[in-house]
Amino acid sequence: MRKNNTISTEDILATLCKSVTEVLSAATNNKIAYSAMVQKITRTCMRPDIGCFVLFDGGFTGLVVKNFTAQAAMEIYGDYMRNMGMPESEIAKSHLSDDVSNVLGELMNQVVGDFTNKVREQLHTSITQNQPKMMAINKQVQISVDTTMDRPQARRVTFTTEDQNIFYLELAMDKTEFIKLHDFDIAEAVDPDDIIASEKAKPTKKAEVKSSANDDIDDDFMADLGL
Repeated sequence: MRKNNTISTEDILATLCKSVTEVLSAATNNKIAYSAMVQKITRTCMRPDIGCFVLFDGGFTGLVVKNFTAQAAMEIYGDYMRNMGMPESEIAKSHLSDDVSNVLGELMNQVVGDFTNKVREQLHTSITQNQPKMMAINKQVQISVDTTMDRPQARRVTFTTEDQNIFYLELAMDKTEFIKLHDFDIAEAVDPDDIIASEKAKPTKKAEVKSSANDDIDDDFMADLGL
């Protein structure tokens, strides 16, 4: 987010896009990028070949929709499964497979979870999410938020996979601004894997005491030998 005193809808959208690229890039071990240009749209829709949506509420209300082409869905799904060590014979071959929808739904859940954490850390507010709904569709389906938004805004961002396949993210939320009243430190997110690795690298106190005791015994033994 930009370092100024006001956070707008576009700043919140940029944070969401960052969550998408970070989570999917880590999950697939491939580069996911998004366009620097954002489209203003009048409504959000689920579009072929695979669509997913999730609602969030709390500090602000909104709807996130992700639309994948069959090619983009299969690339992300396949790269994720291979990155997890899944043998090629067990990877689904069609975007209509339930396994593809389940994996993309779980990745969407991770994306929105990362986004809610960033919102809590950077905006000092909290939002909650429902379970993402992912489905293969063959026609456009309009999705709207079942709540009253004072001044709704909708945006669409284009994402590109490493193999140049396309998918889209659509965000609908009330027009809002967060105004910083005073400076504050943004807490850095803690990676559990970093903590575990750090703890493993530290010698335990028991090991240090044992090592010290062994050194003392060796010194006494050498002294008895007159060395």
